[in-house]
Amino acid sequence: MLHSGRQGGQEAAVAAVGYARVSTADQDLALQLDALAAAGCTKVFEDRASGARADRPGLRAALDYLRDGDVLVTWKLDRLGRSLPHLIETVAALERRGVGFRSLTEVIDTTTPGGRLVFHLFAALGQFERDLIRERTRAGLAAAAARGQTGGRRPVVNEEKLRRAREHITRGLTVREAAARLKVGKTALYEALKAGLA
Repeated sequence: MLHSGRQGGQEAAVAAVGYARVSTADQDLALQLDALAAAGCTKVFEDRASGARADRPGLRAALDYLRDGDVLVTWKLDRLGRSLPHLIETVAALERRGVGFRSLTEVIDTTTPGGRLVFHLFAALGQFERDLIRERTRAGLAAAAARGQTGGRRPVVNEEKLRRAREHITRGLTVREAAARLKVGKTALYEALKAGLA
C-alpha cells in the first residue's frame, strides 16, 4: 500500500484513493497500481478476490477510509462493481457522502458535470433494465394465465412417472424405492401420490 496523505491528525484537502483488484492470487496488480500511482493516488487498497464475492476486505477498508471531498479511483469499472446495479449502488452511496469516483480506462469522473451525467445515464439504464425484466415477467404470467397455466416450475413428477410409480408400489416397492427408480425426490413423489395428479 502507498502512504496516506493523512498523518498527524491533519487531513489532506482532497485525497485520491485507489482501489485495485485481481480475481486470483496468482494475477499481478502491477498494471493497476502503476495506473493508480500515475493518477495521483495517495493511498491504494487492494483485493485478490473474484468480483462476484460480496466480501472484499480491501474495498471495505477503502470505503471506510474515504472522507467528504475525496475521490475513489479504479483502473476499470469492473474492478469496483460485482454487477451494473452493484456498481451504481456503490457510486450513489459515495456521492451521498460527498465522495467522487473516477474510472481511468472508461474516463469517467463523477467530480465533473460530464462524468456525473454519464453515471446518471448508467443508473437510468440499470433501472430501465430492471423495469423491462419486471414487465416481461408480468406479461409472461398473464399470457400463461390466459392459456390456463399457472406460474412456477413444471412438476417433477409428471403423469407418466406417477403411473409408473403406482405400478412399482403395487408390486411391493416402497415410495422411496419407487422414487429412486424414477430418479425423482421421494418428497415430490409423496406429494404427487397424495394429490393424485402430476
